[in-house]
Amino acid sequence: MSGTLIVTGGSRGIGAATAKLAAVRGYRVCVNYHESRAAAKQVVDDIVAAGGRALAVAADVANADQVRDMFNLAENEFGPVVALVNNAGILGQQSSFAGIGVARFERILRTNVTGAFVCAKEALRRMSTSKGGGGGAIVNISSVAARTGAPFEYVDYAASKGALDSMTAGLAREAAAEGVRVNLVRPGFIYTDMHASGGEPDRVDRLAGDIPLGRGGEPEEVARAILWLLSDAAGYAVGTRIDVTGGV
Repeated sequence: MSGTLIVTGGSRGIGAATAKLAAVRGYRVCVNYHESRAAAKQVVDDIVAAGGRALAVAADVANADQVRDMFNLAENEFGPVVALVNNAGILGQQSSFAGIGVARFERILRTNVTGAFVCAKEALRRMSTSKGGGGGAIVNISSVAARTGAPFEYVDYAASKGALDSMTAGLAREAAAEGVRVNLVRPGFIYTDMHASGGEPDRVDRLAGDIPLGRGGEPEEVARAILWLLSDAAGYAVGTRIDVTGGV
């Protein structure tokens, strides 16, 4: 599959790696960001320098109006959106469950769950064959935390990813009849700057000894799994969950 792809949270880490690899594979890429304009522009510049096509679009993924405008911009520039990677996600500082406040919990859910919900709804409105679309593919980015619960660190983040797992399971079964394949990737301990935002930049190195493969993962390794699920090679994959965790 090729065409127009939207990658939410595409300015850094797994999102940036996915956007760059997708461009190499022939997609025209909309790199979504919320606040990191310079980083998103750099991703676009890298794609263009390598001969690809991309644009950066600011949008709060949990805001339906902004998401609709983002899809419109992408389609006006590059043509119909055929793929969406719901990658945007945030976490708070490492904390025990008791230390997590309601405001923080709701903020995490708003981006990580509501954001994916809003973007998927907009994608389905355009891709679904019953609405005149040509079909497509959605890949939601969860986390190994959905299985482990991330105790004493990010229980709220883990809960948001557990919700995304469940939403993917139901949506995949509904959307398949509409020509839209929905699948999910669960990264493990990956070298991204998200760990710094949680207060421990070297977290992956600390945990590497507990990973059966003996090392942390690279964003590009996750991106390859995402691109496979988007591709025609995964044409019979619906509701599939791929763990990219080094064995965790």
